[in-house]
Amino acid sequence: MEFDAVLLPPRRERMLQHGYWLNKTILQFLDEAVRCNPDKQALVSYKAETQTEQSFSYQDILTLSNKMALGLKQLGVKKNDVVSCQLPNWWEFSLLYIACRRIGAVFNPLMPIFRERELSFMLQHCESKVFIVAKQFKKFDHEQLAYKLKDSLEHLEHVVVIDGQGSNSFAALLLDHHLDQDPAQLATLQQSVIGPDDVAQIIFTSGTTGEPKGVMHTANTLFANLVPYAQRLHLNDQVVELMSTPLAHQTGFLYGVVMPIYLNAKVVLQDIWDADKAIELIEKHQVTYTKASTPFLNDLAEAALLRPPAAVQSLKTFVCVGAPIPPALVKKARQNLQANIISAWGMSETGGVATTLPEDQEERAFNTDGVALPGVEIKIIDAQGQLKGVNQPGRLVVRACSNFGGYLKRPHLNDTDFDDWFDSGDIAYQDEQGYIRICGRNKDVIIRGGENIPVMEIESLLYQHPDIALVALVAYPDERLGERACAVVKLKQPDRSLSLKELTDFLKNHQLAMQYLPERLEIMHEFPMTASGKIQKFKLRELFA
Repeated sequence: MEFDAVLLPPRRERMLQHGYWLNKTILQFLDEAVRCNPDKQALVSYKAETQTEQSFSYQDILTLSNKMALGLKQLGVKKNDVVSCQLPNWWEFSLLYIACRRIGAVFNPLMPIFRERELSFMLQHCESKVFIVAKQFKKFDHEQLAYKLKDSLEHLEHVVVIDGQGSNSFAALLLDHHLDQDPAQLATLQQSVIGPDDVAQIIFTSGTTGEPKGVMHTANTLFANLVPYAQRLHLNDQVVELMSTPLAHQTGFLYGVVMPIYLNAKVVLQDIWDADKAIELIEKHQVTYTKASTPFLNDLAEAALLRPPAAVQSLKTFVCVGAPIPPALVKKARQNLQANIISAWGMSETGGVATTLPEDQEERAFNTDGVALPGVEIKIIDAQGQLKGVNQPGRLVVRACSNFGGYLKRPHLNDTDFDDWFDSGDIAYQDEQGYIRICGRNKDVIIRGGENIPVMEIESLLYQHPDIALVALVAYPDERLGERACAVVKLKQPDRSLSLKELTDFLKNHQLAMQYLPERLEIMHEFPMTASGKIQKFKLRELFA
């Protein structure tokens, strides 16, 4: 497949000259880790449904990922072919990424919450050749859906099923083939020419166009974020990380899959969030660092209150992303966890852009979203592109060494000007010290527990409902999740009624993911409108806040 990562070549020389791009891939960092610490415990994978824990050394990761790479080659996967996976936080996810890079395949992680509607578009859009799924997860039959999708997707040649039976199983196809016992086969892996500017990952993000967009990243753009991020937070090879955020989300992928190998550190994967179990893992493995959205922080702080302080005493840093942190939560978390609470902001397109500093006063974590990382520039501008003054809200644009290569097959949506400034779609202001605060969004999305809800797509579906004349999906605040979605509708017949259950059942019948369903319904006879006939959503948000 050809990739149109048009944003990379114009800035390559500048990034190399400034030392922001390392010109190294994850394979080189893994090989270095194996040379220095082959027997070091690198990854622990806890699977909640079986209550089992598996541990892997750096040597194990190299050996198994090479097996997977040979298995993928036997399936016909070549350089620049796309391998998609819809997996929880399992060890197979992490090693699959390395296996893909070993043969130059492009890794496309997909959130486990996605169903037929989302998956059919994403797999078709990136021309996936192989789709790897769990047989079942959270009582959902992913295998059945995968085969249903395969029948309608022209490029999809193979479905591989973890815990599957027979010839399509992950074990049979990617582990038990014995190809690695042939030195000639192993030698072919060393012959693959994998470059740091090759597209390594496609991850989908919700936008305002009514369909997801495929964000393209390379080794250079990914590591350009990780290096200054780790330096700022004083992360090194002594880190023990807990990753409970989905690995198929850029937060989980970048900081739970790639960063531990870069640091030569240890990561503990938790596939189903449970705060009590998280504390058990923290205590057992002496976890020092974690990164997740506000609901995780709230749950962990509450659970810690019921445990002895020693249970969480190893945890030094919690990086909170996805939504502003309420002041009361920062205070509660600092008191109950005795950890440093770091506020951070970023996007799939850029990785982490800004964080507070470990040395900052506590207030910074709840009244700002951080200050730019080294290699990142931030501007707050007005509609005409002119700089706004201190503490004046405006459009937030970012020029970062970690900016993405572009949207797959959608270069017209790249939102990047000729000087490499990327329009985040957010409204923010910046104080005298350069700290930013996100205070609104241009992009029409709702962030529920750190996960973007694609507003336009859901509204388009609701307009197909036979009783709905007008609809607007707006956010309303929630203490735990930050925001939830409220569907505001005007009915075609004023004497008709519509319940929330009827509305959500309609969306379910259109294969919408459960996490995208509105959780509140408000029926209005008239909407606040602009003179040109557009719905004034800010008034609806104020009305239902």
